[in-house]
Amino acid sequence: MRQKLARVIGGVAMLALVAGGTACSSSDDAASGGDACGNKIAFFGALTGPSAALGINENNGVKLAVDKYNKENADCKVELVPLDSQGSPDQAPQLAQKAIDDTKILGIVGPAYSGESEAAGPLFNEAGLVTITPSATNPTLAKQNWKTFFRAVGNDLSQGPGAGNYIKNVLKADKVYVIDDQSAYGAGLADEVKKLLGPAVVGSDKVQGDGKQVEFSAVVTKVKAANVKAIFYGGYYQEAGLIRKQLTAAGVTAPLIAGDGVNDAAYITSAGAAAAEGTILTCPCQPAAEARGTFIEEYKALNGTDPGTYSDTAYDAANILLAGIKAGKTTREGLLEFVKGYSGEGVAASYKFVEGGELDPAQVKVWAFKVKDGKVVPDQEIPKS
Repeated sequence: MRQKLARVIGGVAMLALVAGGTACSSSDDAASGGDACGNKIAFFGALTGPSAALGINENNGVKLAVDKYNKENADCKVELVPLDSQGSPDQAPQLAQKAIDDTKILGIVGPAYSGESEAAGPLFNEAGLVTITPSATNPTLAKQNWKTFFRAVGNDLSQGPGAGNYIKNVLKADKVYVIDDQSAYGAGLADEVKKLLGPAVVGSDKVQGDGKQVEFSAVVTKVKAANVKAIFYGGYYQEAGLIRKQLTAAGVTAPLIAGDGVNDAAYITSAGAAAAEGTILTCPCQPAAEARGTFIEEYKALNGTDPGTYSDTAYDAANILLAGIKAGKTTREGLLEFVKGYSGEGVAASYKFVEGGELDPAQVKVWAFKVKDGKVVPDQEIPKS
């Protein structure tokens, strides 16, 4: 997902638009039935519920992109439609159908999570409605033959080995316990870590996510008995925080390592600052502070808070869709073709999509972050091998 969105798309330079063409002028799409103005894009992800922090980060990034676009195209604005999935695969099909039925929605930023992507992807594919996820990392999503699926971040085939390499080479832990929440995302990420660590994994267990479990004494007892040097958790921040809190209360001092689903300040709230201290959080993304241009200042001015994990990739994903609309791609078919052929620079990275809608692997970076003094701060970029 890297794009060159012209100055009109705030902070992102764009590949050449059709000479003289704008979304408010006549275009091939408009001539074939697409209206020039009054179009919409949607954000699809959790805005309420136990996984809402990451979704809010992303939605705020999309809001900024749309706000900037509309200020620069006041005579032909694009509306942002927020679709609150609560991060639930059960709600995803109905929500996807709602988006599909609104024919003015030309593209989706999201779905944000892997489980809801699995549930909604077939419907979007059948409807020809393009989706660009800023954060769903399960590798299998790109293997479903969905023509409408695109991903703005690296998948767990990059993040999982990255986390495993950090555990092996930086922490030098030779006894590791792996836990996951049984979600498409959490289990997939945990599996990749297990593959890399091999016999260093001395135990593994599963818990329930989505706020369904708050008491983890059984797994805490197993981890303590194993006397491990590190614990990996595949899942989201709410359960990760409670597990870390209960491990600490039981006297387990081995560090917790987790993926991007935990990489949010809400994890510290869930665990408590003292228990969370020293946790390592990985992400197939760069630190938000590395975002190019004036993104950070503009984001904070609009939203009243600093950007969080995936705020920048969501901003870039929205700008790709907006660039297509600006270029006159005002049908779903036209915008899908635009995204498929897109190549350019965003505030987070360079974007070019390859087979299955994946981000070009050459563009993927995996970072480790660390909880220090009650904040999530960058630690280091993790080498690919």
